[in-house]
Amino acid sequence: MKKIAKMLLVSLLALGLMVAVTGCGGGEPKASQPAEKAAENKPAEPAKKKLVIASDTAYAPFEFQDEKTGQYVGFDMDLIKAVAEVAGFEVEIKSMGFDGVIQAVASKQVDGAISAMTITPERSKMFNFSAPYFDANQSIAVKANNDSIKSEADLKGKKIAVQIGTTGADYAKKIEGTKVKDFNTIDLAFMELKNGNADAVVNDFPVTAYFIQKGNSDVKVVSEIQTGEQYGIAFNKDNTEVLEKVNAALKTLKENGKYDEIYKQWFGTTPNK
Repeated sequence: MKKIAKMLLVSLLALGLMVAVTGCGGGEPKASQPAEKAAENKPAEPAKKKLVIASDTAYAPFEFQDEKTGQYVGFDMDLIKAVAEVAGFEVEIKSMGFDGVIQAVASKQVDGAISAMTITPERSKMFNFSAPYFDANQSIAVKANNDSIKSEADLKGKKIAVQIGTTGADYAKKIEGTKVKDFNTIDLAFMELKNGNADAVVNDFPVTAYFIQKGNSDVKVVSEIQTGEQYGIAFNKDNTEVLEKVNAALKTLKENGKYDEIYKQWFGTTPNK
């Protein structure tokens, strides 16, 4: 009987030792729990502010839709993405006609616009512009076999195709004795020229040059008009904080060489300093 009691006592002692060991071992994983909980409770990074930016995406090489991918590409598209990255924004591009772009910004339907838009006193009354990011002039383009129009002086009495709402349209309407035909996109204006229903197209020189370069050798530029225009990114009048961040980002991109990189990609050279 004593022997049985002794064996029972040994068993109880062994069981107690196992419980003690298990209890000690079970505490080790718990030591990491506070760190895990801290990671779980770590506040998420605040979402980036999204800017809805309007653009006339039929104005190559500044903004147009890639036929293969359906994505909006071009100098302006690359630039606004780079600006957004530096400034800490997200960007959503909203495509519309150029005349609609101006109204959308002015009526606050969108936050801003990048659309090869010339900074003018009239437009500056409606919204704020960023620092200028591109220099451009107007141009006169005719069919390649037209030798009668060589300059602005030869446009009197001629039909001129333009894109509605542009500074090219404004300039053409000031030329005496011309009939100006407005179109929703610059491609339609060029089509009017190529079909023989217009004598010339007045439009931003870099856009016309790109159009000719991309397989339209039946059109030529006869004059680059030195209008000395500058493009800016337009914003609502009350978006002053955004405007400051965008201007700072543009400055950074010009200083770190990214602006020149984007420029060279689309125009084959770097801008004149």
